[in-house]
Amino acid sequence: MKKYPLLILLLSVTIAAFSQVKHTITKSSVTFQLKNLGVNTGGVFGAVKGDLLFDPAHLDASSIAATIDANTINTDNDTRDEHLKSDSYFDAVKYPKITIRSVSLKHKSGNNYIGTFNLTIKDKSNPVELPFTYTQTGDIAVFKGTLKIQRTDYGVGNKSLVMSNDVTITIDVATSK
Repeated sequence: MKKYPLLILLLSVTIAAFSQVKHTITKSSVTFQLKNLGVNTGGVFGAVKGDLLFDPAHLDASSIAATIDANTINTDNDTRDEHLKSDSYFDAVKYPKITIRSVSLKHKSGNNYIGTFNLTIKDKSNPVELPFTYTQTGDIAVFKGTLKIQRTDYGVGNKSLVMSNDVTITIDVATSK
């Protein structure tokens, strides 16, 4: 009789794991903003690639992992882009990928969620909290979120009196199922 609860639990976990919905990224935008000399400046990274297994009904078995290519940075200034790709900032030759991988996902309310992720830039990983929204219309789903990081925690640039250490990152990903 004691084996039945264990069997039911195992069956439930197995069903939840296989019920995950795989999302295919169809459109993405990753932008960043910080202050330099007191002026807001920023840019965008190229396309996001990733594995999004997300089911709001089974968050414990859901996972989100994504990468962007550091070489795709675009600030509308070619000279600045090359400088940001250098070893002083992203060192894009040695560390071409920036990754984010979920550790846990929680429902807050409505279409609002919060995830704890490991963010890795230049082989430096730190946990970050990323509040995001998830909306679905038919077979199209959209994930949107914003987080703040400290750029020096990842070895991106040095301490500076004119450039803020605070960087705001906005992620907008559309997927199909």
